[in-house]
Amino acid sequence: MSHIAIVGGHGAVARHLLHDLRRSEHNPVALVRNAAYRADLEGRGAEVRLLDIEREGPDAFAAAFEGCTAVVFAAGGGPDGNITRKRTVDLEGSLKSIEGARLAGIDRFVQISAIDVDNAVPDGTSEVWAAYVAAKRDADRALRDSGLAWTILRPGRLTDEPATGLVSLGDGVPRGDVTRADVAAVVAAVLDHDASVGHQWNLVNGTTPVHEALAALTD
Repeated sequence: MSHIAIVGGHGAVARHLLHDLRRSEHNPVALVRNAAYRADLEGRGAEVRLLDIEREGPDAFAAAFEGCTAVVFAAGGGPDGNITRKRTVDLEGSLKSIEGARLAGIDRFVQISAIDVDNAVPDGTSEVWAAYVAAKRDADRALRDSGLAWTILRPGRLTDEPATGLVSLGDGVPRGDVTRADVAAVVAAVLDHDASVGHQWNLVNGTTPVHEALAALTD
């Protein structure tokens, strides 16, 4: 069984991902900065390792990734108005995860981004949202240029509805809603699908089962 490092291991998508990885016979390794999350995450079947992604550097990331075969970047600065954390978490956290993976000798890297972040933000966009879009865009660009075996998933508006198992996945998929549980299911699926390497896809809820949607793009 392989070990999968999840940066941002207590996030809403990440907590769903723990169960999906266990069902896929992977061992999830949840990386969090707060030891208070340990009992909850261990109860969900994860190994817990402490990592402060804003204060620690790539060497600490590499140490936290020890023994893992893939990294999932699922961290986010949250919905609040803290512009600084859009950079320190969403961008710099990703950059340090990429470098940490290199230092640890890990090639496989899956990043959860956001839909349409390559598009120019419209006039009147809030500074916080513009900072978030810029951070995700630049993090995606860095991963594409990293030389790692990357996959980037760009979900639409995230919801907490139950999983549907039905998605629309692809380059030109228009903006829409997607459950966090379904995002996690797609992340788990691409980790076991080598043909997803080097692809960046939008992701919303749709009408196609996850594995069929993925097969249609890669077979």
